[in-house]
Amino acid sequence: MQPLFVAMDTLLNELFPAHRLPYSIMLARMMGAMLFGALIGIERERHDKAAGLRTHILISLAAAVFAILSTEAAHMPIFNANLAQIDPLRVVEAVTSGVAFLAAGMIVFSKGTVHGLTTGAGMWLSGAVGLALGFGFWVIGAIASLSCFLVLGVIGRLMGHGASNPKK
Repeated sequence: MQPLFVAMDTLLNELFPAHRLPYSIMLARMMGAMLFGALIGIERERHDKAAGLRTHILISLAAAVFAILSTEAAHMPIFNANLAQIDPLRVVEAVTSGVAFLAAGMIVFSKGTVHGLTTGAGMWLSGAVGLALGFGFWVIGAIASLSCFLVLGVIGRLMGHGASNPKK
């Protein structure tokens, strides 16, 4: 009967490995990224843009998960020996270029006019906000999200891009 308990212990260690951040903090960071990503995506959704609420939430959440994973990986025992080095900035670069690729897909040049540039920029910012939350920089993520909400909402209305004149 002893080998069964050893196997269960091994399985539990595999499912719940030693980690630096408590699971409650990881959950809070992911939920915060979703909330702040939603704040950015709400305005895009209200104006019926192709990348709306769900897209911005998923981008922000994914970026947060990548940041949490890189933070946790940097503290794994296998990396404490000089066998490998973890550089969190590489994660930032990877997320930045990945989201930029998605955002570029939103930008369309048609009949001499560019469409989707603001939506693409919002997607890129959602990735940055997710990274901020994933790394635990709550204030940066909150300020960036609120700033984006103000830029899209207030400045958008001042420039005539409000609900009465939505541009696709």
